[in-house]
Amino acid sequence: MVETMKINNGWLDLDNFCIPIEHQPSPYCDDREDSDISLLVIHNISLPPGQFGGPYITDLFMGRLNPAEHDYFVDIYQLKVSAHVLVRRDGSVIQYVPFHKRAWHAGVSCFQGREKCNDFSIGIELEGTDTAPYTDAQYASLATITQAIQAHYPDITEQRITGHCDIAPGRKTDPGQSFDWHCFRRTLSAKHT
Repeated sequence: MVETMKINNGWLDLDNFCIPIEHQPSPYCDDREDSDISLLVIHNISLPPGQFGGPYITDLFMGRLNPAEHDYFVDIYQLKVSAHVLVRRDGSVIQYVPFHKRAWHAGVSCFQGREKCNDFSIGIELEGTDTAPYTDAQYASLATITQAIQAHYPDITEQRITGHCDIAPGRKTDPGQSFDWHCFRRTLSAKHT
């Protein structure tokens, strides 16, 4: 089994990860009411929609998205949303919220009869869309991060890794049909051997 990457004080340890990681603390988080962290939710995001790269996802999660930079931003720039982690197309990672804090990623949601998934979940955004294939680098980084999360939060079993679409059906569709769950689970399994 490969050595598990480290999480220190809720943050991915910059010195112990084999992938590029940046910390950008978002103001859009708060304390969890309890420490029951038992769900991993996979999302996708691109800003503007369908465009990759650029600063806009970070700008949104940091509360500094400029509505004058794109027509789409006029309707979203005041949203107070965040995720714990973003995985870029090249596999690089930005962490916005420490895992022990509650990121504002799931919205109205329910998993196995329990509502308010933000209370007990970790949210990972993949830079992408429902229809564009994700990259091998993204699957590799997602698996590495997931392995670290599972080592730190053992209640997040394989059965407790889900898509945003599954906890908010009819309202959300991400990570979409382009997300290859088999590829992700195979990559994750390979990292455990």
